[in-house]
Order: sequence, then C-alpha cells, then structure tokens
Amino acid sequence: MHAPSAFPAADRALLDLLGLLDARGYGHVTPTPATHARVVARPGRARARDVNDVFGWSLPFDQELLDPELLHAAERAGAIRGGRSTVRVSRLHGRLFLHSAYPTTDEHSVFLGPDSYRFADLVLHELRGFCPARVADIGAGAGVGGLVAAEACPDARITLTDINPDALRFARINAAHAGVDVETVECAGLAGVEGPIDAALANPPYIVDPAGREYRDGGDLFGGRLSLDMAKEALNRVEPGGRVILYTGSAVVRGRDVLRDALVDLTGRAGASLRYRELDPDVFGEELDSPAYAQVDRIAVVAAVIAKPE
Repeated sequence: MHAPSAFPAADRALLDLLGLLDARGYGHVTPTPATHARVVARPGRARARDVNDVFGWSLPFDQELLDPELLHAAERAGAIRGGRSTVRVSRLHGRLFLHSAYPTTDEHSVFLGPDSYRFADLVLHELRGFCPARVADIGAGAGVGGLVAAEACPDARITLTDINPDALRFARINAAHAGVDVETVECAGLAGVEGPIDAALANPPYIVDPAGREYRDGGDLFGGRLSLDMAKEALNRVEPGGRVILYTGSAVVRGRDVLRDALVDLTGRAGASLRYRELDPDVFGEELDSPAYAQVDRIAVVAAVIAKPE
C-alpha cells in the first residue's frame, strides 16, 4: 500500500482536504459536462456561494468563503490557481473521490461523472458472489472501479493501471482516504501488470474525440475500438474461470450494435461466454451532430461481462 506518510507534501495535503470535506458532510455528485455548463451559466452563479460551489462546481471564490483549515489544506496542496480550485471532489458510494476541475479540456484530465456511478453499480452487482483473489482496474482514472471492488471483496488484491500519472496520483490519494490497499502501475492496458489476474474491470472512453484526448477518445468503430482492445487483452490475461467486466458505450448504426457484434466474434473465437445488455439506450446525443457520427442512430451505454472457460 502507498502509505500516506510516504506521500509528497502536496499529496498529503490533498488527503487532508478529503478528510476535512468528509468530516463536514460534503456530498457533491458530478453531472455530465453539458449539465455542469448549464448550471454554472445560470444568473447569480458567477462566483461560489459555498464549499460545494468551490470543490464541486469549480467556480471562482473569495478566500474568506472557506474556513481556515480547508483553505490551508488547499493552499498546501497547490490546489488553488487563479482564484479557483484545480481539483473537484465528488461523493460516490459514500466515498469521496478527487478528480480534475471543470472544464476537463486538458489532455491529462482525470474524469469522473455519471458513467463512473453506473460503472460502480455494475462492478458491485457483478462481484456479488464472485470474489476474485486479484482484481485489475484497467485505465482506472480516479480509481472508482478498483475501490468499489475492494468494497465488494475486502480480501482481494487491487491493482490500478493507467497511462496518465495524474490519474494514478489521484487514485492513490483516493485509496488512502478510503483506507484501501492498492498498487498502481503506469502502463497501457495490462502491459505492466505481472502475475495472475482473476477479474479485469474497464470503463474506457467511448466517444470519438477530434482532439484525441486520452480520457475521452475511444478510437475508431465509432469510439468502440479501445473497448474492444481492452476486452481482448483482458480476456487473454485473466485466469481460467475469470471474468472481464466492461462498462462502455456503443454506437448503434442502422439498428446494429457495432461493439456487440465485435465482442460476439471475439468471445466466440475464444470459447468464452458473453453477457451483454444496454444500461441506457441514448447518451451524449449531442455527439450525433459531429461528422464522425453521421451514420449513427444513437450511442448506448452497455455492460459486457465475459467469462473465461475453466
């Protein structure tokens, strides 16, 4: 485990900030970026009115708004720039998670939003009655999947991977705040993970992003390529009897679910079983205005659970 005492001073300050917010009953739930933009554009929302506005809605604030303990922790963490917090904090399944401030336009942004809440629910549901010895959360971001898995399976060894060092930094702090022992590996997919894996979790980006931002761009197949690649790698790595739990989005083109067809082919060739269902039939409808989605009917949020044969 990454002991808090071994954290750099700024990370210890962020950990203190989480503790202080937790003690104060802070409970922001992060919506979609489109909803966030609408809310903060309302009259009278130009500046923060409370702590939730500071660390949830990323509004500029007067320092007098925060009590001295919160302000001191944020300043020690270097988390105030230009009169705003550079981090957001959200509550999910009773735990607080650090992630990037709004707007998440930077290539290395650490995103948490409605998909994270649905992903957490999926992980808890799928691990009920199946407690693997080792869980790997691929592209872990803020660490939601791995930390929820630890809630479901307290004895499991939890490994978090990501190509973004900023994400792993936040994940380590979030894990320490939750009191969860994790290991973090900076790598693409499972490339840097050694040893057996019994369950692999993934909540990859699934939108075609012209800017190619790591946290958002899912590649070709209308954004489904990264999900397919992660599923293939994870299926190859999990032990016999292991599972791959994939939460993602899929484009439906003229009634055909592109990702589902690709996963059916993948699992059929591997002799694995696939359970696949839509969790939400229509998300990010605004993306359909972009040229990349000119042939797409809708984008669905889906759950794909792959079981490797014994």
